[in-house]
Amino acid sequence: MAAAGSASWQPQEEGLKEICGLLEQQISPYSSADKSQIWQQLQHYSQFPDFNNYLVFILARAEGKSGEIRQAAGLLLKNNLRTAYKLMSPAHQQYIKSELLPCLGAADKHIRSTVGTIVTVVVQQGGILGWPELLQALVNCLDSSDLNHMEGAMDALSKICEDIPQVLDSDVPGLAERPIKIFLPRLFQFFQSPHTSLRKLSLDSVNQYIMLMPSALYTSMDKFLQGLFVLANDPAAEVRKLVCAAFVQLIEIHPSFLEPHLKNVIEYMLQVSKDTDDEVALEACEFWSAYCDAQLPYESLREYLPRLIPILLSNMVYADDDESLVDAEEDESLPDRDQDLKPRFHTPRFHGSDDAEDDDDDSYGIWNLRKCSAAALDVLSNVFGDEILPALMPIIEAKLSASGDEAWKDREAAVLTLGAIAEGCINGLYPHLSEIVAFLIPLLDDKFALIRSISCWTLSRFSKYIVQDSGNKKGYEQFDSVLTGLLRRILDINKRVQEAACSAFATLEEEAAEELAPRLEVILQHLMCAFAKYQRRNLRIVYDAIGTLADAVGEKLNQPVYLEILMPPLIAKWQQVSNSDKDLLRLLECFTSIAQALGTGFSQFDQPVFQRCINIIQTQQLAKVDPISAGVQYDKEFIVCSLDLLSGLTEGLQGGIESLVAQSNLRDLLLQCCMDDDSDVRQSAFALVGDLAKVCPVHLRPRLSEFLDVATNQLTTPKLNETIAVANNACWAIGELAIKVRQEISPVVMTVISCLVPILQHAEQGVNKSVVENTAITLGRLAWVCPDLVSPHMEHFMQPWCISLSMIRDDIEKEDAFRGLCAVVRANPSAALSSLVLMCKAIASWDEIRNGELHNEVCQVLHGYKQMLRNGAWDQCISALEPPEKDKLSKYQV
Repeated sequence: MAAAGSASWQPQEEGLKEICGLLEQQISPYSSADKSQIWQQLQHYSQFPDFNNYLVFILARAEGKSGEIRQAAGLLLKNNLRTAYKLMSPAHQQYIKSELLPCLGAADKHIRSTVGTIVTVVVQQGGILGWPELLQALVNCLDSSDLNHMEGAMDALSKICEDIPQVLDSDVPGLAERPIKIFLPRLFQFFQSPHTSLRKLSLDSVNQYIMLMPSALYTSMDKFLQGLFVLANDPAAEVRKLVCAAFVQLIEIHPSFLEPHLKNVIEYMLQVSKDTDDEVALEACEFWSAYCDAQLPYESLREYLPRLIPILLSNMVYADDDESLVDAEEDESLPDRDQDLKPRFHTPRFHGSDDAEDDDDDSYGIWNLRKCSAAALDVLSNVFGDEILPALMPIIEAKLSASGDEAWKDREAAVLTLGAIAEGCINGLYPHLSEIVAFLIPLLDDKFALIRSISCWTLSRFSKYIVQDSGNKKGYEQFDSVLTGLLRRILDINKRVQEAACSAFATLEEEAAEELAPRLEVILQHLMCAFAKYQRRNLRIVYDAIGTLADAVGEKLNQPVYLEILMPPLIAKWQQVSNSDKDLLRLLECFTSIAQALGTGFSQFDQPVFQRCINIIQTQQLAKVDPISAGVQYDKEFIVCSLDLLSGLTEGLQGGIESLVAQSNLRDLLLQCCMDDDSDVRQSAFALVGDLAKVCPVHLRPRLSEFLDVATNQLTTPKLNETIAVANNACWAIGELAIKVRQEISPVVMTVISCLVPILQHAEQGVNKSVVENTAITLGRLAWVCPDLVSPHMEHFMQPWCISLSMIRDDIEKEDAFRGLCAVVRANPSAALSSLVLMCKAIASWDEIRNGELHNEVCQVLHGYKQMLRNGAWDQCISALEPPEKDKLSKYQV
């Protein structure tokens, strides 16, 4: 290839011809050449220092070649520059930049667009400072009257704004102001361009800065809003969509800017929420949920509800081209396609009251106008409650009573609406609940599959209240008819209905819990029948429903008659699925719930399950370093699910797990998992450490100091917030180990305490509730086993510790923590004096201390302080308590 030069670089004809030939073969659909071989050849050329010069030459100057070949050269150049730009010689960098700039205004639109993409990559790699000529070139093109130049510059600028907006909002030596300040007035000017492409690109560019809000945009907000109002009724749908996006972002991030114009904005959003273009309407409908989340007065929206609600309801009717209408026809005989199998993610085990919310959104398909409008209605119902019913109910009733096959979509939308408002409007709907349920149950047998499936979902949205009412005879009959109706639909022949019914049933299971016990046999028969006939995708939901059932009914599942229905099909599947099959993950999760529910009843299945978990963890740890020897690709989910199933076994079998652990190398594998670089693996590993510490600590003892060191390290990480769930489980595991190994914990006590105290001190600042609880409990357990080490430091943590202890529910862990409190107070009573009121509040947080020994210890502590505090000081302390707290303390005869 040609010798490296500067801007005077020239390609060799032969090299040029060869590269163009390869590119032509690569993009030609008719070429018989082996594409991977061509790709390798191009990669080989990439090693020559001036290969990228050839590519930019072809893109910029190969006039005789087709646009496709020039574009292909440009796209290859873009990919090369992503990895190689910083390694190139300055002369080659300069050559590429000097060839790109004149092409900003190329006559061919596709060439211009490719150049814009490459310009963005060069700025990403070399910064704006590395290309001082670019800004001037962009300004010159924007200011020219040539449409190609304006469009080319605008295209490049919009890509920079989208990918790396911050570079234009930074100081550039030699420039009096930041680049964004130079470009904004020009972007605003283009809002009034007669050319759609310029209006669209300029507005899209400004929208990228709403989140960052540079001072240049902040100070010209009035101008921006004027521009938005000018573009509001733009003939081009893509521009109107961007106007809606701007208003949605502004109300989410800077609602105060819109407040003076709120009436106009709401009027406009009402109008575009029913735009003839669905994408515009979808963007507009995002506004209503965003408005409710913004700290704006609800009053301003209230008067518009009678106009807004009919628009949302109209949008909730299936569009004729909705992809779900095609899917809805699929019956169970059609095999699943690979793209139907969505990736699934296992949530690692978390010890404590998890704050995560369940997302019961429709898992089907893509976000569209129908779903967005339903979500907006859900949010509005939660804000305005029953106020929206007068505007809503007449429309629902009219749609529900629409008869005939052609009106099925209206009926379906009415059922969806009832489900969307089930939570927010429950006060107004509750008196009519039995009529609503009585109306929905026959719809479970409707001839239209999508009416059957939406009726399942809507019933599940009311399941909490259906279960609440099941205490009386009429309510129980209603609950029973919902239960049998959903079970019937679980065996539907339509895949979409199967999925909806199974998900709805899982929700009902969670609410009903042990109420399901009398119906267990019939429930299991239906679920296992579904298990036998479902395709892979829906089979995953059956696993969830079985696991949820086990969680709901617990040990009531441990009856031979139930296990004979449940276990044989699961065991057959267990033997059939390989250790690298993703379907095994759901099965592991399902067995985790079953093992916990059955308790010692699982012991007949425990040995093969335990051993397989060990094998999977071993194989995956090998696959991480040597996938060829392991015979599988590494996937952490298999380790996490196996660790969680071992935790479930430990919790269920209790001491019965001991012999299995004794005969395995679990201890060493587990220690390795505790040191894994993946936080999910560590999270589940520490949960298992805590569970094993409770029932067979003897098997952790040989490597106790290592387990303690690794656990303590989780609490000292600088980015604690990012791995808070790992810290939570590690903290709990340390506490469980402490009460079993007692004095052996002493080498790490001070290190652990120095990590725990800051967590308690910052508890007010939104630290996860469970982490605070576990911290307070572990601190108490350490205080109980090593009071002499902990008590000298009490004044540093007594106040936040007592506050946290008073938030914990009564259980055995709280008992341990209070044993520690009593132990350190006995060892150092004066250090707790300044926190005495808070300590009394913590003691008063108990409904009842059932452990007689602990009750006596607490009595002694209180009486000790009462004797210590003379001259009315004790009465003064008691007077700072609330009346209910004083009542609680009277149990201790003070």
